[in-house]
Order: sequence, then C-alpha cells, then structure tokens
Amino acid sequence: MTRFSLPAPAKLNLFLHITGRRPNGFHELQTLFALLDHGDTLTFESAERLSLRCDDPALADDDNLVLRAARLLRQQTGCAAGARLTLTKRLPAGGGLGGGSSDAATALWGLDQLWGLNLGEQRLAELGLMLGADVPVFVRGRNAWAEGVGDRLTPVPLPQQWFLVVEPGISVSTARIFNDRQLTRHTPTIKLPASLGAATLETLHNDCEAVARRHFPAIGEALDWLQREAGNARMTGTGACCFARLTGEQSAQPLLQRLPQHWTAFVARSTQISPLHEALATLRATQNSGQT
Repeated sequence: MTRFSLPAPAKLNLFLHITGRRPNGFHELQTLFALLDHGDTLTFESAERLSLRCDDPALADDDNLVLRAARLLRQQTGCAAGARLTLTKRLPAGGGLGGGSSDAATALWGLDQLWGLNLGEQRLAELGLMLGADVPVFVRGRNAWAEGVGDRLTPVPLPQQWFLVVEPGISVSTARIFNDRQLTRHTPTIKLPASLGAATLETLHNDCEAVARRHFPAIGEALDWLQREAGNARMTGTGACCFARLTGEQSAQPLLQRLPQHWTAFVARSTQISPLHEALATLRATQNSGQT
C-alpha cells in the first residue's frame, strides 16, 4: 500500500490593499504572500474509496476543501481511483493563514502523485483557482506579489524572516469583512517595489484591519499588544491572526512568556521554497531510487 505525508504550510499577507470592486462583487486587491515553515499535514494512502479523516471531526465534512479538491481532480481527469486522506490540523479556521486553501493545494499535489496523473504545476494551479483565489499560490509554492482577486501572481524573493503569529481565539468570516460598507475599496494601486525589505513593508498596510477591529475587539487587542511588545504589528488576510516580525528566533521567547493566557501563538520562519515543494522533491527522489 502506498502511503506518504505532505505539509500544507501557512501564509501571511505582509500587506493587503483593496483597490476596487468588480461588478460580480469580488474585490480587486494587491498583496504579498509569504509562505511559512508551519502548517497542517495531509497523509495519503491508496484505497478503493475516497475518504477523509481529521483530528478535528468538525472539519471532516463533505464540504471540506480537501474532499472538494479530490472530487474536482477526479472530475477533470476521469480518474476513478480512491484515497484514504488524513488531515492533521495546526492552523485555525478563520485565521487568515490560508489553512483551507493550503490543504486543498496539498491535496491536489498529493493525489496527482498518488494517482500518477502528472498534470504539472500550471494545470494544478488552474484547478486550484476553481476552488479558491488563494489556492494557486500554495500550488506554485513561491512567495508572491498578487493582484486581481489574488490570482495574478508574480514570484518574488523575500529575505528570510522570523515571525510571532498570535491567534486571538476567534474565527473571522471573510465575507463579513468584505461585505462591510465601511471597508476601504479604493486604495491606489502601486507598482512592485524594487526592494521588499522591512522598511518598505512598513509603508504599506492591511485595509481590512480597521473593519476587523470594529467587528472583533480581540483583533485590536492583539494588534495593540504586538505593537507594544514587538514594535510592529499587522493582521494577515481578513483576520483573525496577527503577527509581528522578529529579529530572530530567540527574540520570540520573552514575548511568548508574556503572551496573555487566553491567546495562543506560534513562531515560524518564512521560506523561499514552500515546505510542500521541498517534501514533494524528497518524495519523488525516494520513489525514483526505489525503482532503480
């Protein structure tokens, strides 16, 4: 029986500008995705039927993006194979870390491998877009400057950084933020900066923060705490998680010791190559060595 596991890494939006709204209600945006070395894990096993288990039973329903990705892959390719999928969650739902989208991207890559489809990155990214605007960046596995609805991606090199990510214990509905009438929707577009260091990012912002603070006071508390303790703070996506850049991994320890008890947090490093793509390369090398 074939069995292997792949990571589904988190992302941070280092900034998020809303630049317009389309007639269909979708928002035009500009953002910068940074992939982290922290996330969920998805295990794949050959099976006659398609099934999903999760350590959070509430997430193992028929609408889970992992199952939707699997069904889409079978529909688009005519593949009738099954798989036993096991999802281990570390990323909170409604946290702005891209957990569901990353899970879907890992499902596409893992099932492509398990079922021997060999569709390639471009086709998998196209299928990912059918599942959600954030899925293609996880499929492609590179830090990226994103425009449109988040689907027009330009890979960018980013300096390796450490982050403290705070989960304030709430779940945020993206629709609730984007449907708020007071959301800023006309931030002027900008060009991709020549440098994307910390100084440049300080001049940018997240248009969703003001609305999120109003709807969810816990987000404002987390942002204010990070600003006081770390000297910088930003919300990722539409929330709820907030983060601060660190000078190094060790600088996180005093902050974690002072973290309010009703919050949780993790420390993560940004990566140039997604942990998913690194794991896929290792998996392929192992399988190829076994065939020779």
